[in-house]
Amino acid sequence: MEYRQLGRSGLMVPALSFGTGTFGGSNEFFQRWGQTDVAAASRLIDICLDAGVNFFDTADIYSEGASEEILGAALKGRRSRAIISSKATFRNGDGPNDVGSSRYHLTRACEASLKRLGTDHIDVYFMHGFDAKTPVDETLRTLDDLVTSGKIGYIGASNFSGWHLMKSLSTSERHGLARYVAYQGYYSLVGREYEWELMPLGLDQGVGLMVWSPLGWGRLTGKIKRNQPAQSGRIASGGATGGPQVDDEYLYTVVDALDEISQETGKTIPQVALNWLLSRPTVANVVVGARDEAQLQANLGAVGWALTVEQMAKLDRASHRAPVYPYWHQLGFGERNPPPTTW
Repeated sequence: MEYRQLGRSGLMVPALSFGTGTFGGSNEFFQRWGQTDVAAASRLIDICLDAGVNFFDTADIYSEGASEEILGAALKGRRSRAIISSKATFRNGDGPNDVGSSRYHLTRACEASLKRLGTDHIDVYFMHGFDAKTPVDETLRTLDDLVTSGKIGYIGASNFSGWHLMKSLSTSERHGLARYVAYQGYYSLVGREYEWELMPLGLDQGVGLMVWSPLGWGRLTGKIKRNQPAQSGRIASGGATGGPQVDDEYLYTVVDALDEISQETGKTIPQVALNWLLSRPTVANVVVGARDEAQLQANLGAVGWALTVEQMAKLDRASHRAPVYPYWHQLGFGERNPPPTTW
């Protein structure tokens, strides 16, 4: 397994991490993802650790906390071998303060996550979204206190816009507070908006990317192809719904290119899509999930090899989308403002 530096930190993480959104399935939404119990989770973690994937990602809202509980139980006795990331900010209770990134909510959310995980520290703690009602310095001072106390190791942001992240980094620098070293965001061959603003920001400020939903909300699993109905399973049952709408013809064009390269390389369509991401600027880690051992083993096959320059160019052409303003305008001044993918 290849290990990469997580942003401008000293933490080395595997190129792939294992996402535990499939653990639990305590409500209708997460049941579509999976209903992995402790026994099955332990087996999946065995496979991950044997392959060098020692990074496990969860969140307090995944199956209403059940994901954290199952992950903690499955890691019992081997916590020292694992890197754990979790998240807070989204509503996790009925009270007026059971949401957001205030000092009140974050201190309680962190303690609750530690208890469910059965550990005394979380290695990387993400703000799951931006809280516009809480002053940025209140959030960062709270996180800095949690770092100082040893309850969390590093902090990250997820689903922030560019200015949210830059304002936070500036606040950390101005006040000498812990800074976000990682950004967890959506990026895929059918969702390349990350490249417009967040990628150049990450390159400039040393923020590493952890990619979530790298297969485009299930659209790049190989189960959806031109003139072929979706096969049975999560995709056919609606589990691929969510996120931005993707035009059918655009999706088929991307999948056609993936299919051609799949045949050239002997790799699966998902493996090719994941490998493309691992070659992109700022990408430190790609979060992969699996409902069973076969899916996990297949995802692990995305590393240890590389696409050719020609194959990368073919995927870039197939997945290209014209950027919105002001990014299309900035492309006209490439001599002084080159796109980040050429840095």
